Amino acid sequence: MRKLFKNISYLATFDSKDNELENAYIYIEDNVIKDIGTGNPDFEVDEIIDCKDMLIMPGFVNTHHHLYQSLTRNVKGAQNAKLFDWLVFLYERWKFIDREGFYISSIIANYEMMKTGVTTTTDHLYLYPYGLNEAIDAEIEGAIRAGIRFHPTRGSMSMSKKDGGLPPDSVVQTEKEIIKESIRVIEKYHNPEKYSMLRIALAPCSPFSVTPDLMKETVKIAEEYDVLMHTHVAETLDEDEYCLEKFGKKPVDYMEELGWLNPRAWFAHLVWLSDSDIEKLAKNDVGMAHCPSSNMRLGSGIAPVTKMKDKIRIGIAVDGSASNDTNNMIAEIRNALLLQRVKYGADALTVKEALRMGTMGGARVLRMDDYIGSIEIGKAADFIGFNLNRLEFAGGLDDPLGAVLMCDGKQVDLNVINGEIRVKDGEILDDDLPKLIEKHNEISKRVINSI
Repeated sequence: MRKLFKNISYLATFDSKDNELENAYIYIEDNVIKDIGTGNPDFEVDEIIDCKDMLIMPGFVNTHHHLYQSLTRNVKGAQNAKLFDWLVFLYERWKFIDREGFYISSIIANYEMMKTGVTTTTDHLYLYPYGLNEAIDAEIEGAIRAGIRFHPTRGSMSMSKKDGGLPPDSVVQTEKEIIKESIRVIEKYHNPEKYSMLRIALAPCSPFSVTPDLMKETVKIAEEYDVLMHTHVAETLDEDEYCLEKFGKKPVDYMEELGWLNPRAWFAHLVWLSDSDIEKLAKNDVGMAHCPSSNMRLGSGIAPVTKMKDKIRIGIAVDGSASNDTNNMIAEIRNALLLQRVKYGADALTVKEALRMGTMGGARVLRMDDYIGSIEIGKAADFIGFNLNRLEFAGGLDDPLGAVLMCDGKQVDLNVINGEIRVKDGEILDDDLPKLIEKHNEISKRVINSI
């Protein structure tokens, strides 16, 4: 299928030269960008999409999430809790999520992200209620249904309350089962090829939810199967205190001891870091998923992104919907920009730097920058568009690209993933969406009221 996106008013490529074009076009064949330029090209095509008055840019890459948590957004009992209390409260509800819940929540969360510009996302699924190993199969099916480029992680928890952890027995698994299932999911779903729509990583939940042995075994499996590794690190001061008391080390030093400071790894949050922590992360080429809204919502702190932005790979992430309460990637990148300025000053993070973290930065974190993250010949046809004639952009077009953040773009008008139009004129192209939302709310109510 040959498609021509023409008359693009403003094209921001995010390529190595930061090329920005006016009156531009993008020509794609099937799922790959074959040509980019200006003017009116003469291609024989199957479909022409007129992008007059539109800003086109690469799709956003979300680097950390818990899709199932969209079922428990804005729960009154957890609205004002810090992380550990928030987790304890919600674990008692999450243990009642069934296969359908994981499937429907995956569709809904992915669709909301797609409406706010996401074309690629990961997910950290560490919750398997009552041994429901098919939870990850269900969320993968949901992501395929939504049409998003997906890099989920087979997460895990092996330590319940009786072992000194936070979750109940009903949502943890034995290490033997975790290892078996990790291998199963990799062998069944992981596609390492260029332009892949589905890759798998491994992700023990956190230093306080699995044993050191499982963390070390995860490194071995990741190396054997050549996949990435992910976990939460240095999110709160409580975690600092826990690691010091339990392991005699702070989180980053503990990760180093376990063999997790290596180029396969990316960590969510990284809020509480010393200068030496940052140097260790940089030296070992560890990536970061920055989650500003979640860190604000839970009162966790402000990650030192300004100190790290020229040293390590940084992507932006909406985090789980229950610790953010939205799946809005535009708002997330805007919050990343503003939060750094609160602590480090008005020039701490530029608009372009924040947008780059949301695009190429995320692609580099997920090791997919050879085919996503920028609009270039030979890359996957993943890009998004904003109609610049919308109300929120009025008077803000001196820098059309900057208007996406500075004027709060809210949502996209166009989303193209792997060459397929998934959002058109601001609407998800799925006639079943109202029924899916209704079902999602029905499941949510059941889960929340389950105890």
